[in-house]
Amino acid sequence: MNSAGSTSCSTRLTARVYGWRARADTNLAGPRRRTPVTPADLHRAVSALVEPQLVRPLGELGFVGGVDESSGHPVVELVLPVTNWPHLDALRAAISALAPGAEVRVRTMDDEGRLTLRNYLRGSMAAGGSGDGHGHDAAPAPRFLARDATTRVLGISSGKGGVGKSSVSLNLAIALAAQGYGVGLLDADVYGFSLPKMLGAASDPIVLGDIVIPTLVHGVRCLSMGYFVDDDQPVIWRGPMLHKAIGQLVTEAWWDEPDFLVVDMPPGTGDVALTLSEVVPRVEMYVVTTPQAAAQRVAQRSALAARKLKLAVRGVIENMSWFTGDDGVRYRIFGEGGGASLAASLGVPLLGAIPLEPLLREGGDVGEPVVVAAPETEAARAFVELATRIAAQGPARVYRQELRLV
Repeated sequence: MNSAGSTSCSTRLTARVYGWRARADTNLAGPRRRTPVTPADLHRAVSALVEPQLVRPLGELGFVGGVDESSGHPVVELVLPVTNWPHLDALRAAISALAPGAEVRVRTMDDEGRLTLRNYLRGSMAAGGSGDGHGHDAAPAPRFLARDATTRVLGISSGKGGVGKSSVSLNLAIALAAQGYGVGLLDADVYGFSLPKMLGAASDPIVLGDIVIPTLVHGVRCLSMGYFVDDDQPVIWRGPMLHKAIGQLVTEAWWDEPDFLVVDMPPGTGDVALTLSEVVPRVEMYVVTTPQAAAQRVAQRSALAARKLKLAVRGVIENMSWFTGDDGVRYRIFGEGGGASLAASLGVPLLGAIPLEPLLREGGDVGEPVVVAAPETEAARAFVELATRIAAQGPARVYRQELRLV
């Protein structure tokens, strides 16, 4: 596991820090903030800044060591779990905005500090709010998995590989985050992980004991097996190991309580769907297909398998629907009607049709998703519309079996 690398971050983070819900007073560099006049004032102001990775005030996290002016200018000490904390540059800029000329020094937490932070996060995961710093032996289920949680878990599935499911998952997640939602992205394709490279993440997740802090990029928290193994190293696991790994990625990661957790499913109808149905009972399935009839038939099997596991199938997404040439004509390279036919057979809506564009493929290869790198393109606009429709659907209704009338 590599230590977290540096990640560029906007120096002006508003109350919706990277799309994640936060308290109303959490601007990292609020334009109206009064310049502190004493070390105590500066200490309070720095402690109130929200850390973008964890979306909690620096003071609550134990990240503020102190403020000293004995050298003639303010020196703010930050105490971080790792020296190269991903958003350190943003924190430096925010502190400079509070006190121009202030020096920021970084000290790495000792073992006791890391344990305290771990306990705080563990308590926060269970409570859905502030942690209490206790209970380091307990490992309660994350708040977003509770029956009354508001998080929607979106499983993006397909019956076969090669239909662009990962591209859909990635760009959908970023489009949701751009609309102000808190979004997590889980790469559940343990054997064929691809999201780290496609996302362009410059830092690895951070491990604190038994808690993993997902990497944060483009407003999305992302976790993948690809962060923990070399690119050319295959994962060769039997079912029980796969089950355990998926369970850990879901329950031992700092997802906080997002509005959406997008899960990039592996192709087919194997162990991952079974595991997710047990770990996250509220998974809503969205089936990706191409217009091709053969792909549509295979995708239908994936949807029917999800229904056998009592997972709600919410809609169909057609990818590679057409290619628009320089002449403005749409060419249906993979045929036409596969998505609409699949949606009709399943009794669910066709939620989106994504065109085939070179920038969509190129962005995945170089870590520049099309909704970020080329928002004006037809494909990017299609993903924004898709995100809007999925958000407007609202959560799937879940009926308790014991209350069913027979």
